[in-house]
Amino acid sequence: MTRKYNVEVRVSGNVERSLRQLKKRIEREGVVRDMKRQVYFEPPTQKRRKRLMRAIKNNYIRSHLIDKL
Repeated sequence: MTRKYNVEVRVSGNVERSLRQLKKRIEREGVVRDMKRQVYFEPPTQKRRKRLMRAIKNNYIRSHLIDKL
């Protein structure tokens, strides 16, 4: 199952600025992440483990940010 992306950036004079905007939008949309996922097969157990580790990391970061506030 592949997702279709349509990322538009207006070029108004400064090409470097437009390229930076394009890179930011691609990163926010998760295009590169999805492409990397499709390159190789990842077993479901490994997907679950990555999701769990990401959740633990985000929870740790949130709890430490709240402590500092």
